[in-house]
Amino acid sequence: MQIPPETSEKKVESKIDAGGRTYGTGRRKESVARVWVKPGNGNIVINGRKAFDYFMRSVLQALVLQPFSVANRIGRYDVFCTVCGGGLSGQAGAVRHGISKALVDYEPDLRSVLKSAGLLTRDSRAVERKKYGLMKARRSFQFSKR
Repeated sequence: MQIPPETSEKKVESKIDAGGRTYGTGRRKESVARVWVKPGNGNIVINGRKAFDYFMRSVLQALVLQPFSVANRIGRYDVFCTVCGGGLSGQAGAVRHGISKALVDYEPDLRSVLKSAGLLTRDSRAVERKKYGLMKARRSFQFSKR
């Protein structure tokens, strides 16, 4: 049984709003990032500040730029982002996730590239809860012989 030719090829439309932007929500640990991406010259603004002023550590800066480097689109898009909750590491991961989702909405052809790099999957790792009778999640109290 053959599939008709019109259903075998699905052309995915890009989801661009009236302002020429696409939106993506990114999450990591307790952080949530709302990200808007539009064509530009590579400006990234996070909570009203430049990305490299907001994330001072080079590891976090590289994390935010990772979707662009994987897709080979560095310097082609402007990013406006608001992020809240969690710490800086979780916020950087949330921004990365949001940028990836917004890029896929702008250029659907990038989906396979970003998905194979693991950038579209939410990192579900979170802090393990503290257990009763222990100091922390797994650390027990020091044993005393006497």
